[in-house]
Amino acid sequence: MNDGTDYRAILTADTPLIDVRAPVEFAQGAMPAAINLPLMNDDERAAVGTCYKRQGSDAALALGHRLVNGDTRAQRLEAWKVACLMHPQGYISCARGGQRSHIVQAWLKETGVDYPLIRGGYKALRQAAMQATVEQAQKPAVLIGGCTGSGKTLLVKAHPEGVDLEGLAHHRGSSFGRTLTPQLSQASFENHLAADLLKKNASRWVLEDEGRMIGSNHLPACLRERMAQSPMVVVEDPFEVRLERLREEYFEQMWQAFRSARGEEAGWREYGEYLHHGLFAIRRRLGLQRFAQFTALLDSALIEQRRTGGTEAHYAWLAPLLNDYYDPMYRYQLEKKADSIVYRGAFNDVAAWLAA
Repeated sequence: MNDGTDYRAILTADTPLIDVRAPVEFAQGAMPAAINLPLMNDDERAAVGTCYKRQGSDAALALGHRLVNGDTRAQRLEAWKVACLMHPQGYISCARGGQRSHIVQAWLKETGVDYPLIRGGYKALRQAAMQATVEQAQKPAVLIGGCTGSGKTLLVKAHPEGVDLEGLAHHRGSSFGRTLTPQLSQASFENHLAADLLKKNASRWVLEDEGRMIGSNHLPACLRERMAQSPMVVVEDPFEVRLERLREEYFEQMWQAFRSARGEEAGWREYGEYLHHGLFAIRRRLGLQRFAQFTALLDSALIEQRRTGGTEAHYAWLAPLLNDYYDPMYRYQLEKKADSIVYRGAFNDVAAWLAA
C-alpha cells in the first residue's frame, strides 16, 4: 500500500482523492482524479483564516469546530463515508497534509472508517506533477503542423505517443476552439498534463504544433522549449478536404453537442452564440467591413441550417475565412519554422510516416 508519499504512482494510477480543501482552493488547482468534499466552505474558511490572523491557531481551530458542528458536520461526514466506500483505494488530501485532512481522517475513524491521507497534501502532489513535466519534456518530440482543418488533432489522438494538448485544455486552439466543457485553471491543466505524460511515459512525444496559449491555458515553459527544438511534419490536404472536416467539426458536431447538453431551443441559441463569438474574437484582424460581411453570411447560413438541417450554407463564410485569414496566418508562422520541417504529405501519408 502506498503510504501517501509515492506521488508519481498516485498521479499515474488516477488514484481517487477526497480533496477537503474549500471550493475556491479546489477551483484554483486540483488533481485529475480529485473530488471536492470540503471540510469548510469558502465563507467558513475565510472566517477561520481571519480568526487565525487576529487571535492565533487555537482560537481558529475552536472556531472551525463551532462552524462545522451538528447537522453540518453529520452531512459532511456522511458524504466522506460514501466517497470512501466508492473509492476504497483513495486518499484524503488537503492543502499541505495538515490539520484539515487529519481532522477528517480522525472523524472518519470514529465511525469505523480507516482511510489514508496524502502526506504533504495537494502542495506535494503539485510539486511532483511539475517536476514530472520538466523531466518528461526532456524527451524528444515530433510536431504535427498544417493549416486549419488538416486533422492534426486526429493524428495525435491516434498515435500511442501522442499527447492531445487541446483535449487536455478543453479548447481547439482557434477562435472557434471553445468546447462545452469549461477550461480548467492553469494549475489544473498542468496537473492533467503531468498525469497524462506519466501514464504514457513514451520514449518520444507526438504533439500538435501549438502557440504558447491554448484558449486561456498556456503551455509550461519546459514543454515550449522542447517543442521549439523539435522536428515537424506538415499535413498538406486539399482545401476541400479541410473544409469538409471543419464543417463536420464546427457545425455538425458542435450543434449536436449543444443540443444534447442544453436541449433544442437553448442549444440552438448557444450554438449560434458560439459561432458569432468565434467571428467576433477576430473582428479587428478581419477588418470591420469583412467582419460585417461574414456575420451576415453566418446569419443566413444559420437560417438555412435551421430550415433544412443542412450545414453546407456555412461554406459561404468559412471558405473565405480560411483563404483570407487562417491560411495566410498559419503559412507565415510555418515559414519561420521551415528549417524544422522534415516531412510533408497528405493526412494518410503523415500517419504512415509517424507509424514508421
